[in-house]
Amino acid sequence: MMTQSISAMFEALRQKLGPQVQSVRADREDEVYVLLRDADIRPITEHLRGEFGARLVTVFAEDRCSAEGVFFNYYVFEQKGSAQYLIVQAPVRSDTLEFPSLSAELPSANWQEREIQDWFGLKAVGHPNPRRVALHDNWPDVYPLRKDFPLETVLPPFEGERHIYRPAFGEGVLQVPVGPVHAGIIEPGHFNFAVAGEPILYLQLRMFYTHKGTEKLFEKIPIHKAVFLAESISGDSSFSHGTAFCQAIERAASIEVPLRGLAMRTILLELERICNHVADIGAIATDVGFVIANAHASRLKETLVTLNEQMTGSRQLRGMVCVGGVRRGWDQAQLNTLRDTLDSFAREFRDLISLIDSSESTRDRLEQTGVLRPEKARALGIVGVGGRASGVDLDVRRDHPYAAYPRYSFRVPVYQAGDVWHRMQVRIDEVNESIGIVRNAMPDGLQREFRVPVPSIPSDRCALSAVEGWRGEIIHWIRTGPDNHLQRCKIKDPSLNNWPALVEAVQGNIIADFPVINKSFNLSYSGTDR
Repeated sequence: MMTQSISAMFEALRQKLGPQVQSVRADREDEVYVLLRDADIRPITEHLRGEFGARLVTVFAEDRCSAEGVFFNYYVFEQKGSAQYLIVQAPVRSDTLEFPSLSAELPSANWQEREIQDWFGLKAVGHPNPRRVALHDNWPDVYPLRKDFPLETVLPPFEGERHIYRPAFGEGVLQVPVGPVHAGIIEPGHFNFAVAGEPILYLQLRMFYTHKGTEKLFEKIPIHKAVFLAESISGDSSFSHGTAFCQAIERAASIEVPLRGLAMRTILLELERICNHVADIGAIATDVGFVIANAHASRLKETLVTLNEQMTGSRQLRGMVCVGGVRRGWDQAQLNTLRDTLDSFAREFRDLISLIDSSESTRDRLEQTGVLRPEKARALGIVGVGGRASGVDLDVRRDHPYAAYPRYSFRVPVYQAGDVWHRMQVRIDEVNESIGIVRNAMPDGLQREFRVPVPSIPSDRCALSAVEGWRGEIIHWIRTGPDNHLQRCKIKDPSLNNWPALVEAVQGNIIADFPVINKSFNLSYSGTDR
């Protein structure tokens, strides 16, 4: 079933592109597939973006050589005001292994096309920077997401050149390497600055130091165990990634989650958002020397993770979501604890924000620091907090409603300034909105049906699932296989979109402000390097 706007789009595509569109199918109401006859996606992309203002959500590949004799690239689009995703499926012939790149005109596709090159060995012809991104320079020539690459493969010792950074030239211009190993417990990532004195001229990033093979692992374990793998994609977004994965399975198998299960998922998703936003607000404060504010924020975060444990048994909300709903219900004592803790938190959070707002020195350090202009944010495809602070009005909860979100009203905060102060302000506003959502979603009474039995998952079903994690848009796309396994699971964490924003935001700032600019985005190394 297609909405009127999508139907109009298809009719326009047929008239514009004619025989290039081989077929159209709507697997479900909000997920429509267009199959092309060849790999050239450029005409349809130009038409969708120019005539309909469509946004490219994600790009990924699938090895279908054994089943259909080709690889497929998938290009997921959305149109403002429509809850439907348009998924364009472009075949890449196994004898050429080439497809036209979109990255020169559409920078948001840059890393994703390069990932396709690294994982599948498909060449993005015309890519402005075709260097490896997911595999490092000294990896052997292997393509780990092809079906003929065994998961158990032991690779030889890596040899050859490591990543070579662009040299810095000019009198007084120096390179300052930071990482890849950092103080504390964060994962590795290499930041290579070119500076003239203190101002930053440019920043070069190198991520993907800890590849875990998550997408390959999904193909080898049963679906009910794969939920736990999904929760490990990014530790501070366990419930969001777990929910995205479960929703994809439920959509593929036409499983209807009970309303109570949907409400409980909504509450836990918002608790995850509140907890991480409060931690980030405190961390931003401490990076400009306001350690008292961070102490209060840390205390509030501890209150929340303690609540998480009381509600789910896990401070990180792990082990609660499952295909068909949630694993355990809540008794009246837990609901009372949730209500009382939230009321106390709301009062103390207001006090924390008043404290931060009273500090002129904090505002002075954060305003006009790390500015990401709205036009640059849109070009790079920035999502989540970083996008909304720079005028990008996107939120999956509103635009593609899931869980129990259609039942509740909330405001999506959007600002235009794009600096650290407004990235923090988005977090503050979202915490307040989340408190309201949780209060509205608290179940009345003790209805017991919070999950449904899960049937055998049918094979060869495709489904796309989206969740607005606390960082931004999370995408999971699956193709089911026989015996309750998966043939493919594509994951896109919002950090994959947003790392390039950091490169833009630091330019012209002093190097001493890099920590707070970086923290204001707070991107996930683990989510990037699945």
